[in-house]
Amino acid sequence: MSKLFLYLKTDTFRKNLIIALIFIVVLFLFVYFGLRMYTKHGDAQEVPVLKGLHISEAIKILDKAGLNYEVDSIYQLDAKPGLVIEQDPEEKSHVKGGRTVYLTIITQIAPEIAFPDIVDKTLIEASAIIKNHSLKLGDTIYIADIARDVVLDAKFGGQSVEAGRMISKGSRIDLVLGNGRGSNEVEVPLLIGFTLSEAKFALTGVGLNIGKVSYSGTILDSLSAKIITQTPDTSSALISIGSLIDVTLSN
Repeated sequence: MSKLFLYLKTDTFRKNLIIALIFIVVLFLFVYFGLRMYTKHGDAQEVPVLKGLHISEAIKILDKAGLNYEVDSIYQLDAKPGLVIEQDPEEKSHVKGGRTVYLTIITQIAPEIAFPDIVDKTLIEASAIIKNHSLKLGDTIYIADIARDVVLDAKFGGQSVEAGRMISKGSRIDLVLGNGRGSNEVEVPLLIGFTLSEAKFALTGVGLNIGKVSYSGTILDSLSAKIITQTPDTSSALISIGSLIDVTLSN
């Protein structure tokens, strides 16, 4: 123990101690200033507002601010292509120079999806399916068919499109629907006020015929007599093609 105390009092110990302290101080300063330089301590800047800008304008702003960027894209129906809709970090956040800002933009190219099966669906059902698949409902075309408001065909660009066909999101789809009348039925035309010859001509045009012809009162000129009643009348919405319409004429 006495030898240890004697060594602590020597010049050699004091010299080594001073060297060790200087080494520790130099190492501390090196690490401290090195970390400040590496982390760019105090070099914070505010992230600019990029949402709502076109990607070309956003890139110019980032380049000017000395910030890097990475771009991802998604497709949104009816959204402006190239528009920045998300950014990370958020605007007005404080970051180091050279930090990467991640941008999400609207792509110009619509992805394709498999066209859904909407044939034999009601108009309400088909409309919901079309909307859920990011498609647009176009024109609704009605044709004679007993299935009222039921989809008989779907068309894209004027051509029928079958379920499973790949089609771009946002495409406009026209629907062919039944009108509920059937191809062998027609509406009862209004004949009141027509002469007999006019009524025959009108009925021929819709596939119907004159039935029993009656007269009311004294008829002076049968050619100029006008129809005053008809059976069936227009309250009967539909009638089979080839059916007869009974009429009563009067001067």
